[in-house]
Amino acid sequence: MRASRLVSLLLLLQDRGRMSARQLAGELEVSVRTVYRDVEALAAAGVPLYGQAGHAGGYRLVDGYRTRLTGLTAEEARAAFLAALPGAAEQLGLGPALAAARLKLLAALPAASREHAALLQERFLLDAPGWYAPADSVPHLGAVARAVWGRRALVLRYRRWRAPQEVERRVEPYGLVLKAGRWYLVAGGASGVRTYRVDQVVELRELEEEFEPAEGFDLGAYWAEHVAGFRARLHTGHALVRLSAEGARRLGVEAVAVGGDGWGRARVPVESLEHAHGEFLRLGAEVEVLEPAELRGRLAQTARALARLYAQPGADGAGCS
Repeated sequence: MRASRLVSLLLLLQDRGRMSARQLAGELEVSVRTVYRDVEALAAAGVPLYGQAGHAGGYRLVDGYRTRLTGLTAEEARAAFLAALPGAAEQLGLGPALAAARLKLLAALPAASREHAALLQERFLLDAPGWYAPADSVPHLGAVARAVWGRRALVLRYRRWRAPQEVERRVEPYGLVLKAGRWYLVAGGASGVRTYRVDQVVELRELEEEFEPAEGFDLGAYWAEHVAGFRARLHTGHALVRLSAEGARRLGVEAVAVGGDGWGRARVPVESLEHAHGEFLRLGAEVEVLEPAELRGRLAQTARALARLYAQPGADGAGCS
């Protein structure tokens, strides 16, 4: 651990120039006293660095000195591929490795490239999760990731939406996918390759047996096909609607004008009656569903219930006019 920290300290000075003991302690997450001891150890090992007292002082390497100790460990190399997603790296337990990998990569770059990399870090940020969904709790993500790395089979107890709600499966974890802030496990099993939401794993057990993925399996290709299939299954029907210009804008459709009232008609794909019911309710009085009759009936029933609700006195006793 100390050897790794000494290399990190050396690379920090190489990358940033002069740094105070307090700054180094903050970066390395150690005490200032530990930094003093580490600097003495580096100096004793022949590293040409010197310290300068005072407000603008600190430690720095002799001009022109550059270490060649920039090789990445296997874990750091894995983490480097997650450099754009620090949150994902933290969830996988690769946060410290990612920090070390980025530091080594920066130290290995020429000065001009380091400056460009710093500007990119200052001006661009990728935040993958959506706005309205809380972050998933994924307590078993680390164990799943270890099984993926080690090609070890797992026995999962998994929660799903249909009965029976909890099932047990023996799976061979091929890979992990992060989609819109949510982790998915792609795994082989008795019924072929399937996708599992990691936050729905209730319990797991790693088996001693190792496995090899199905011949020719490609995680990227599988996921692209899975997403395409999901989108195809998503819209299983259509609804004929009458809607205002604002309704058409919010729904993202082009409506065919009918009459001179500014309203038009459009046929839009729907996933299911339940989903369409919620989506059309969000548009309020900007849309009228004409077909199918069952969906129109459900919306009419909801509208009547809302009318009754708002016709009653509010919680503070005030009535509605």
